[in-house]
Amino acid sequence: MSHFEFFIDPSRCIGCRSCEAACGECETHRGYPMITVDYVDRKNSIATVPTVCMHCDNPTCAQVCPADAIKKTDDGVVQSALKPRCVACSNCVLSCPFGVPKMMSQMEQMMKCDMCYDRTSAGKKPMCATVCPSQALTFVPKEKIAKERREVPTNVFNFGNETVRTKVFMMIPSGFDAISVDVVDYMWEGDESCEPA
Repeated sequence: MSHFEFFIDPSRCIGCRSCEAACGECETHRGYPMITVDYVDRKNSIATVPTVCMHCDNPTCAQVCPADAIKKTDDGVVQSALKPRCVACSNCVLSCPFGVPKMMSQMEQMMKCDMCYDRTSAGKKPMCATVCPSQALTFVPKEKIAKERREVPTNVFNFGNETVRTKVFMMIPSGFDAISVDVVDYMWEGDESCEPA
């Protein structure tokens, strides 16, 4: 399955949370789902999107780990922190541009989506992709996704001036080649009456 890629299509997510339930059943996660389904703009919409580790080419979580507990395998999968090394400092949680790592305080270990490494390394699909009824999460060859979808995949994300490339692809409207996010675009605009005179 080396030619298979992981794709997220937010426009297809129906918020059923099947992916969360399936992820929690993955043996390596010990009953805790490493995927979340989040509301895009809960105040104004019921739209949801699944959030998984994007497996960055140059993972910030691993760079800021003082114990060298986070490793990236040769196939590009960024693993959860190694239990014997993780010091539960939460540097990885704070540094991830996608907000993915979770500090499991009861285990004193950072855990996150590892693309069901126990399954994918044995030629199986990740748990979440096997149960997603709308195919918002898909694990297929790139040629198949190109044939079946009008959106196009990208693995380039711009956070302000920083460009992040990932193993996981996000489906976006054709005509775009990257996703650009600037935190200023999402800052809360306070009530003008609360501003100092």
